[in-house]
Amino acid sequence: MISKEKIEAYTLKNAVEHEGKAQAGSVLNSLFAEGLQKDQIKETMPIINEFVKKINSMNSEKQGKEFEKFKDQIGESHRKERKEDELPELEDVPKTGVIMRFSPSSSASAFHIGHILTGMPTSLYVKKYGGKLYLRIEDTNPEKTVPECYDSFPKEAEWIFGNITEWYAQSDRMDKYYKFVEELISKGFAFVCNCKKEDEEETEVEYKIREPCKCRNNSIKDNQEKWKKMLDKKGFKEGEAVLRFKTNLDSKNQALIDFPLARINLTKHSRQGNKYKVWPLMNLCVTFDDIEQKCTHIIRAKEHRDNALRQEMIFDALKIKKPLTYFLGRYKFDDLEISKTKITERIKKGEFTGWDDIRLPLARNFKRRGYQPEAFAKMVTQRGLSEVDKVMSKEDLFQVLDNYNRGIIKEKAIQAIFEQQKKKTKDSIEILMPDNTTIYGKSDLPKLKDGDIVHFYGLGYARFNSLEKINFWFCHK
Repeated sequence: MISKEKIEAYTLKNAVEHEGKAQAGSVLNSLFAEGLQKDQIKETMPIINEFVKKINSMNSEKQGKEFEKFKDQIGESHRKERKEDELPELEDVPKTGVIMRFSPSSSASAFHIGHILTGMPTSLYVKKYGGKLYLRIEDTNPEKTVPECYDSFPKEAEWIFGNITEWYAQSDRMDKYYKFVEELISKGFAFVCNCKKEDEEETEVEYKIREPCKCRNNSIKDNQEKWKKMLDKKGFKEGEAVLRFKTNLDSKNQALIDFPLARINLTKHSRQGNKYKVWPLMNLCVTFDDIEQKCTHIIRAKEHRDNALRQEMIFDALKIKKPLTYFLGRYKFDDLEISKTKITERIKKGEFTGWDDIRLPLARNFKRRGYQPEAFAKMVTQRGLSEVDKVMSKEDLFQVLDNYNRGIIKEKAIQAIFEQQKKKTKDSIEILMPDNTTIYGKSDLPKLKDGDIVHFYGLGYARFNSLEKINFWFCHK
């Protein structure tokens, strides 16, 4: 349980930073970074509300004086001041730099705006401190693997981040995960449970909370034999057995008790075919990869807080130093479609011409429209490592991006005046507009090189690419 002194300190800090008005939700989010658990929210919120009411009734001068008394209660990473153009410092950074990772799910075929904004802080920290950045494609759920991601993810990550050390698909490392399972079983940290019904089959995303079963009392030898039976094509069938991590039963958070590590799934995998019968779940793969690569710091979405705790339990059981973890709030877009399923439906209806339609918020289309990776970097830097969800409209998103992007490219741009024409002639230039329509016109321009940026007065920015059918394409006005 978080102490009242710490709760008061964070409430004062929040009030001082927000013109004297603390917000209970913001205080709560800060306390998660101090170790607050989900099952403690109910008893913690009344205390937070009490302090919010008390502190908001003070004038700003008194709030400042009171905060000075409680500063030592604030965690080091929260105490440090930061400039708006800098991300907050990470704690305990080795002299050799940081080792971090970005792990998109293989359920998407291309990087969308969500991937860009959540992965960018990790990339920026590796650039700041030096070190390594691993791109892991999480593809050990055969039912949710899109084959296009293996080609698109590495290319798009290199464009938007520019500092990927190595990329790999987790499904290419199955033998390593199997050996890790054998280690966990031999040390008594994992057991095979085969007392559940097939219709209760668990997935890597969600699973039913179960009462601890007698299988957790299996001997190590029994678990080793049952594991072999899971792997054997003639052994356990799909839904008949699951590998679990053996936990302490005292946790108040039921989701942390005997959580699953691997399951049988006979769905054909888009990359591995039917080569494997047993598929490791996210918490097993992520933990092993973090251990093998010696990750020092992790930035992840706050909805993975329970997963972070599960992974830490494995680290602790093996007595291995765990990475420092920071959590990010989600970006929520009111009127911008990023769901693969919904985009596919709209393409079929003819609302978009395809995945390369520049109106879709995908990395490939941002690149085609001339957005610079630095614009996204500025956007996430301004936000910092906030656990508060960021709700934005499509208009707000592009207003922010456009403002940053203009500042980046305006000094590089060649100025020109564009004269629009209704018909294409041999002397015309072909331009694709943001609404996906094509116009033609003339302009007095010097001989252009690939990559040159042009600003057409009264119309917008464009970049020249001799290999494209479209000679100029616009990022924004």
